[in-house]
Amino acid sequence: MKKKWFKIPLILLGNAVLAFGIAAFILPGGFLSGGATGIALLIQQVFSLPVVVTVWVINIAMLLLGWATLGKGFVFTTVLSSICYPLFLDLFQRFLAGRVLTDDPLLSALFAGLLVGVGVGLVLRMGASSGGMDIPPLVLNKYTGISVSIFLYAFDTVILLFQAFFSDLEKLLYSILITLLTSLVINKVMLIGKSQVQVMIISQKYREINQAIQTTLDRGSTFLQSVTGHLQKEQLVVLSILSPRELPALNRLVSQIDPMAFMTVTQVNEVKGRGFTLKKWD
Repeated sequence: MKKKWFKIPLILLGNAVLAFGIAAFILPGGFLSGGATGIALLIQQVFSLPVVVTVWVINIAMLLLGWATLGKGFVFTTVLSSICYPLFLDLFQRFLAGRVLTDDPLLSALFAGLLVGVGVGLVLRMGASSGGMDIPPLVLNKYTGISVSIFLYAFDTVILLFQAFFSDLEKLLYSILITLLTSLVINKVMLIGKSQVQVMIISQKYREINQAIQTTLDRGSTFLQSVTGHLQKEQLVVLSILSPRELPALNRLVSQIDPMAFMTVTQVNEVKGRGFTLKKWD
């Protein structure tokens, strides 16, 4: 319960950043958008309904769909986002009162993609849903097993194509740029603080290196059985996962123990288990 309450301010922050990106850059720039906002923009073009009103209606409808198909446990964070996002959007639209922060469409597109990506990424990182059109992909994934991201991209593409009838080609191209940048930023936000490096060390002094990793760096290690390609000699390889800031210290340790050691370093996006997401010792 305590962990859930800790997430609430970050979910609110994510929705606020998302709403500001929409209100400050996408709406004034006349860009196309996916999701609930994209549908709202399309309806605004046809029926002249305010974007905020349509977003409210879509979020409530999608919330009921999620409740009926995904269960009550899904509802709390979705309700929070479904209510807060339209409120933040309305607040920022009133605050800006038609003011344009920049007349440069490229600059607007870049900041739109950055802010929307940070906002959505932060909400998703908290294990929450931003509501709206995030919910149908979750429902379809439950019944088909097809990746949520595939459905998200499919829905956004269809929404963008429909909006293209009411916009010029240049706006469509900028909107594609926003969508791509948003996707990249979401992935980066989701991985902040989780990136680690995996090292594999081949050395005759593998026992000393293994001991140094465990005692000096206080990191775990694993032996992997291998056979060298040239001499066909059985050789144990030391495998360890550590943070990027610990890598220079490991390099110094290995060089001191065996200057001829062969070491490879690979970036790992996420690590779960003892010493990372679990305590080192019970």
